[in-house]
Amino acid sequence: MTQHKSRREVIKNIALGAMGIGAASAFSFADKNHHSEDFALKGNINHSVSRWTFNYLSLDELCIAVKEIGFNAIDLTKPADWPIMQKHGVYASMCYTAGDNNLNKGLNNPIYQEQLIKEYAETIPVMAKAGYKNLICFTGKRDGMDDETGMKNCMSALSKILPVAEKNGVTMVMELLNSKIDHKDYMCNRVEWGAELCKRVGSENFKLLFDIYHMQIQEGDIMRNIKDYHQYIAHYHTGGIPGRHEINDTQELYYPAVMKAIVETGYKGYVAQEFTPTYKNKLDSLKEAITICDV
Repeated sequence: MTQHKSRREVIKNIALGAMGIGAASAFSFADKNHHSEDFALKGNINHSVSRWTFNYLSLDELCIAVKEIGFNAIDLTKPADWPIMQKHGVYASMCYTAGDNNLNKGLNNPIYQEQLIKEYAETIPVMAKAGYKNLICFTGKRDGMDDETGMKNCMSALSKILPVAEKNGVTMVMELLNSKIDHKDYMCNRVEWGAELCKRVGSENFKLLFDIYHMQIQEGDIMRNIKDYHQYIAHYHTGGIPGRHEINDTQELYYPAVMKAIVETGYKGYVAQEFTPTYKNKLDSLKEAITICDV
């Protein structure tokens, strides 16, 4: 009888095989003999990591770390961060504006639109000059608003932002977040709603950020939704479920299969690790995650 390896064994072997470590994690960026060529990525996935998840490091230190692992992009950085990243040859794969850009006070509410439009209009040309392409945006909370009203309000705000984005080759990317656990009352909490907004806006410069962690909590059916709505997706985030920790065998999704589904859609954008590491050496968590996702 053919012996099939368990899911746990497969993930463990993928991670440990590429990292070259034993049961006790031995990878360390303090090891001056470590070289990035020891860990060759396949090139099917463009890897990134969200800045806030490794904020115990300075931005200089995180830039050095990602280059050591073998990729060169960091998510969710602001204009003040970009000169540091450019010094290290690290790309800003998803940008924030210089303002607060609070995800609870977003484009669906006319009260906040004037300030948000101003922030986006100021940031987009700076991004374009730096060669960056994706700028995050949010619907904000419902605050009693129905889906249709929120959609129309978002369309109204985007009609003022997108001409600037289109002129500068920048894509506004709205993040899908779960409203069940992490972001109560957030409006853009289903991929179908986000895709409908994309259809109505009708611009290639407006797409979705499909956060795998959030969408698994909110509605599941991750691989089918990736296949069905991939044309509206410009960016992906990861995270272990539940808890938003490592994406290893302690959580419920099998990320190699999810990554293969993404690759099969012809996707050429970035997949950013966005989990809170729990390992003693937090960079071990990052390298393990990159290994698991590098299909």
